[in-house]
Amino acid sequence: MTLTSPAPVAAARPDRRPPPLGGFSPAVLAIELRRLLRNRRTLGFTLVMPAVFFLLFGLPQRGQELPNGRPVTAWIMISLAVYAAMVATTSAGAAVATERALGWTRQLRLTPLRPAAYVATKVVTAMALGLAAVVVEFGVGAAAGVRLPVSVWLLAGLAAWLGSLVFAALGLFVGYLAPAENVMQYLGPVLAVLAMLGGLFVPLDVLPHALQELARFTPVYGVGQLARAPLTDTGVGPAELTNVLGWTALFGYGASRLFRRDTARV
Repeated sequence: MTLTSPAPVAAARPDRRPPPLGGFSPAVLAIELRRLLRNRRTLGFTLVMPAVFFLLFGLPQRGQELPNGRPVTAWIMISLAVYAAMVATTSAGAAVATERALGWTRQLRLTPLRPAAYVATKVVTAMALGLAAVVVEFGVGAAAGVRLPVSVWLLAGLAAWLGSLVFAALGLFVGYLAPAENVMQYLGPVLAVLAMLGGLFVPLDVLPHALQELARFTPVYGVGQLARAPLTDTGVGPAELTNVLGWTALFGYGASRLFRRDTARV
């Protein structure tokens, strides 16, 4: 009687194929959004505080009109919507810095999620919060009596939201540059100063001439001008578009360089 040995079983090989879109998925995005919605401090600063500012500083201006006959309260509402979107999108920087400090980026390197997909998830999350900030600000304005043509609502809101991509890039840049415990200490004062110089809190024509000239080179100036253009009928010039595109490219380039340096160490 002879015994035959069983045929060798081929060893199972792990699937090394990269996931579609580098691992970017609606499930991961939904987790990020739920986590963001649980952060009461972030929601307070991005959704509640700008709305309170409008009630405090916008409502006393009821009855006053711009040169084209539209309400001054609409000018204030749109400016604060830009500010709300700024704060919302730059909050992505704090999340990146905190996750780096906790070693979360090192853990992600052990998963199929690609670093670029991780950054894309952060940007989409930030832009989703920015959209919510604009919608809330416009909703408060409408409830307070601001009346505008539908085209102005849509164009101004779209410009305020899409323009906040500048600050999503800024948030990522600061998030990869600063330590977690200091990132909001940098972003808070910077955003307040930028909003003041960019003409969101007060019209630029009430500032000294030197500050008016300086304001044209700030990242807030272009976004504010683009968002208010449908209201004021001033049109959009190449200077405003160059401002927005230039600052977006600059912050995006800086964030990408720091991102590559950070991922090279994990």
